[in-house]
Amino acid sequence: MNIGIIFAGGTGIRMQSKERPKQFLEMYGKPIIVYTIEHFERCADIDAIIIACLEEWIPYMEKLIAEYELGKIVKVVKGGQTVQLSIYNALIAAKDYSGDEDSIVVLHDGVRPLINDKLITANINCVKENGSAITTSYAPETVVITDEKNEIIQVPNRARAKIARAPQSFWLKDILEAHEKAQAENMIYYIDSCTMMQHYGYKLTMIEGPHENLKITTPEDFYMMRAILDSKETAQMYGYE
Repeated sequence: MNIGIIFAGGTGIRMQSKERPKQFLEMYGKPIIVYTIEHFERCADIDAIIIACLEEWIPYMEKLIAEYELGKIVKVVKGGQTVQLSIYNALIAAKDYSGDEDSIVVLHDGVRPLINDKLITANINCVKENGSAITTSYAPETVVITDEKNEIIQVPNRARAKIARAPQSFWLKDILEAHEKAQAENMIYYIDSCTMMQHYGYKLTMIEGPHENLKITTPEDFYMMRAILDSKETAQMYGYE
């Protein structure tokens, strides 16, 4: 079984949104989170979807599920104290739903709507072949590594540097095992799943994703998403897609 797990727990501080979290901001009358979920709805390789959501926004999330007929969503769980704990809550729900069946989980940010069905399928196939799939994109500029004093200590070869994005996908049993080890060690602030999985010795395999696969965290990102959607619509209008 292949289960999409979508994190919708951010509060949108950098977006400076006062009325609602960034994942529920609307673009052309549709919330960003819905754009994201619809890719998983359309993907034939996804069997079920679980959402981790801010607890106070669960009723609104359930309203969107009904309004947009998002039929693959089987559970909405409340978010935890951190992103890591929110994902853990969703993984437990995935385990309850899939039972003893070997399952793949495709972990994705609710505010990363500019993906495509092909990327989701590529993640699933990569897990089957390699045990994991970390979506990346090329680094458009030079990356530097700094120390705690913010002094540059390393300048990696840009040709070898990649930006880790989402989805990040794994066998459910593997990532659950890593989460349980982390919690036993009181480690609850891993910045993303690939960081945690690497710490516990799991092999990570990279797949290339589209460079437009941005995370909508600032007003600039929001406007960029709108520009990309506009360009896609124009391309369809003139027969380019």
